[in-house]
Amino acid sequence: QVQLVESGGGLVQAGGSLRLSCAASGSIFRINAMGWYRQAPGKQRELVATHTSGGSTNYADYVKGRFTIYRDNAKNTVYLQMNSLKPEDTAVYYCNADVFYSGDYRRYDYWGQGTQVTVSS
Repeated sequence: QVQLVESGGGLVQAGGSLRLSCAASGSIFRINAMGWYRQAPGKQRELVATHTSGGSTNYADYVKGRFTIYRDNAKNTVYLQMNSLKPEDTAVYYCNADVFYSGDYRRYDYWGQGTQVTVSS
């Protein structure tokens, strides 16, 4: 199996910064894209940012210029640096990874357990 473990959430004032981390472990043959999604209370889960294995990144319009996604492939870890945080960024942030599982060499989608980010005004 493959596990994604997130860390780095917390409470911060508007304008502040947080860095989220997500480490993948287990029976991994190769990781393709990794990304971050978020879900606020009463809303659907939405894309925040993605990072392909080739280095391409994609951001939702509402975080462009404020958030940065980057990866350490040697550690199977993806990070999300969040600056200039706003109260509307408050949500549970979930890590996602598109993984070739070494057990059967098939491609699976994995999710972390989520980490709470709360931005106070």
